[in-house]
Amino acid sequence: MSINVHPISPVIGAEISGAKLSQLTDAQFAAIEQALVDHQVIFFRDQGELAPEAQITFAQRFGELHLHPAAPHMADHPEVFVIHAHKDSQVANGNGWHTDVSCDEQPPLGTLLQLHVLPPSGGDTLFASMFSAFETLSPALQAFLATLTATHESEHVYRGRYADRGVDDAAKIYPSAVHPVVRTHPRSGRQALYVNPGFTTRINELGRAESRALLDFLFRHQQRSEFQIRFRWSVNAIALWDNRCTQHFALWDYYPQERKGHRVTIKGEKPLFDAGPFIHSSMRLAAQL
Repeated sequence: MSINVHPISPVIGAEISGAKLSQLTDAQFAAIEQALVDHQVIFFRDQGELAPEAQITFAQRFGELHLHPAAPHMADHPEVFVIHAHKDSQVANGNGWHTDVSCDEQPPLGTLLQLHVLPPSGGDTLFASMFSAFETLSPALQAFLATLTATHESEHVYRGRYADRGVDDAAKIYPSAVHPVVRTHPRSGRQALYVNPGFTTRINELGRAESRALLDFLFRHQQRSEFQIRFRWSVNAIALWDNRCTQHFALWDYYPQERKGHRVTIKGEKPLFDAGPFIHSSMRLAAQL
């Protein structure tokens, strides 16, 4: 059986039907992998609740799995991060624009999330294309950003975050990394704006005030509504997003109701910037203006 890919918007997102993730042929998986490259985030419904082993097995087809540096995991499956928010939660995971664990030297390639328990209403997730965020900037600003690096830190995000779930992180050293402000996608060759409000704390080549001003501008720009889609979950729906070129925001608008599911993350490569296609594209665009 061939899969069906239904784009949600011209910019980002597609819903996929016609395949069971636990019973994929090689051809079906190749089509799903290409759909992720083409659409940045893809969604599946009518899959039934995946056992942790099945979710892990599917995610491993994309590569080695990533272990979260802070969050609690399932006792028998350290690859599985239990997403759970309810009336007694201190925080809800994803409640703010971010790219997953960009503070790691090798941040995640992608994240696979299935939600099993949903609130009666609310709990949608917003996704935004960082390809579009970069490509809509002026060529002059694109060229400047391509010369910069940014620091991504996690101490301010993770310290004490999971205390209510039994995590004692008193002796934990949380990761920090330096990445290019613009990164090249290894499959598509497109450039994405790779800073985010969750983890990015400064631009290294600028003074403190300049860094803050530029980051504030970029964060506002990234959050423009035309770069976004909004996914309304159904029970056992699955989302798979490419962390190299997207940001997301899981709305915590359902308090005190409950939202719960399993997340598995795929390890990625160290972010790199390839100037070749970018310079050619910018010169061509500049010539048209």
